[in-house]
Amino acid sequence: QVQLVESGGGLVQAGGSLRLSCAASRRTLSLNAMGWFRQAPGKEREFVAAINWSGGSANYADSVKGRFTISRDNAKNTLYLQMNSLKPEDTAVYYCAGRAATQATGVPSDYHYWGQGTQVTVSS
Repeated sequence: QVQLVESGGGLVQAGGSLRLSCAASRRTLSLNAMGWFRQAPGKEREFVAAINWSGGSANYADSVKGRFTISRDNAKNTLYLQMNSLKPEDTAVYYCAGRAATQATGVPSDYHYWGQGTQVTVSS
């Protein structure tokens, strides 16, 4: 069983930056495409960014394009999300997710492995 553990969340002022990390417990063929999702109180989980195995293809939600960057280091079994120019509306619990398929989709139900989440709070 693969375990995903997020870290790097916290409290930051609007305009600031945070870098989230997601460490996989082991290298596995079950983790091909990976993604970041977020969920704010009272809202559904929404797509943030996704990346394929090689890192050569990435997709972003319109709300974060140009501000967030997803990347991965397969040698370290780690996924990252660099978040710049943060806004109060970015406040949410951020989850990393992985799937065996190659396509880096934005659909939560496509992903089979999930971390426990890390809280990101952006103050105005």
